[in-house]
Amino acid sequence: MSDRRILLAATFLRALATGMVAVLLGIYLARLGFDAARIGVVIGAGLFGGAVATLLATLRSDRIGRRRLLVGVALLSAGGGLLLALGSHFAVVLAAAFLGMVNGMGRDRGASLVVEQAILPATTAPAARTRAFAWYNVCQDAGRALGGLCAGLPVLVRRVGGVDDLASLRIGLAAPAMLFAIAAILYLRLSPAVDGAPERAAVPLSPESRRVLRRISLLFSLDSLAGGFLTTALLAFFFHERFGVGEDVVGALFFGAGVANALSHLGAAWLAKRIGLVNTMVFTHIPSSLFLVTVAFAPTFPVAAALFLVREGLVEMDVPTRQSYVMGVVRPEERTIASGVTHLVRMAAWSVAPSFAGLFMQGVSLATPLFVGAGMKIVYDVLLYRAFRGLRPPEERA
Repeated sequence: MSDRRILLAATFLRALATGMVAVLLGIYLARLGFDAARIGVVIGAGLFGGAVATLLATLRSDRIGRRRLLVGVALLSAGGGLLLALGSHFAVVLAAAFLGMVNGMGRDRGASLVVEQAILPATTAPAARTRAFAWYNVCQDAGRALGGLCAGLPVLVRRVGGVDDLASLRIGLAAPAMLFAIAAILYLRLSPAVDGAPERAAVPLSPESRRVLRRISLLFSLDSLAGGFLTTALLAFFFHERFGVGEDVVGALFFGAGVANALSHLGAAWLAKRIGLVNTMVFTHIPSSLFLVTVAFAPTFPVAAALFLVREGLVEMDVPTRQSYVMGVVRPEERTIASGVTHLVRMAAWSVAPSFAGLFMQGVSLATPLFVGAGMKIVYDVLLYRAFRGLRPPEERA
């Protein structure tokens, strides 16, 4: 297998695991007796653990070795996932979420992503970079969609095995841990060519790249803070509590969302060639936020599900374009640090918001995070367009 195919296969398995965890986590924690505030804290702890790992990947992956770091992160995720599935006490669950970098976002945005995105541009020509990132994200969203569907595993276990709700959810959370372990085995097959040279980590950022990263990181932190109010775990909890649907129905909904996301990535690559990366990012993202607000007012679950799926068909179109844009406006030797810095600020912002979202859901209303998250995302899109519409990557300048 080529390095690129190994990365695509591993990211698919990782996304499959993440999709299952995101749907089941909130429901599982509720079965353990945790209230919405504690659920938000656990989700935040998992994202904070991911932020710490992202910092390590940013600063040390080229020195440690990209392959070695990818294997280590996958094994930690597997171990933390198993501990989460076995734990019951709040402190144990909290520690498992942090050490295992448990991702309640439903979207894989951790340390492994930083390293893979630094490797990926070298496998293709600049003109095909956005399309390569599009297919990379298709694999992610296809895995996440299937993971949402597989989140119905506890229901199947209950029907076939006759176990209680909590035991079936524990089994459902143990399965993703096994997927992370398989991903670790795949990473072992990467060639030595993927490892960054030690001297590359010492190359300083150019003043121009430093200015770009400073501005874009501030904006990405705002977008991610908004996204932290809209994690898949909290949205699954919202649908479960608001409409009384089970994890199998919620899982099917997020399967459909993942399919919509996957198709949108290819559409984003096509659109970016015609109107540019920044325009694609902004003018697909704003409508998605408006559709999200309408979900809060839906009278029935079918209506809410339909509006949510339309939103999911738009919300991820900025992902491959954003990744390609950042990799395109910095020098090749700066890609690891650029990928790491932009993802680090996103992870840090994600880790803060879920705790507040849980408090809002408990103290104000279930729909409050939807309003807050959508409003902040619209502000981000306007600021991004004003700041970066004049800075084009090489293929657009040509």
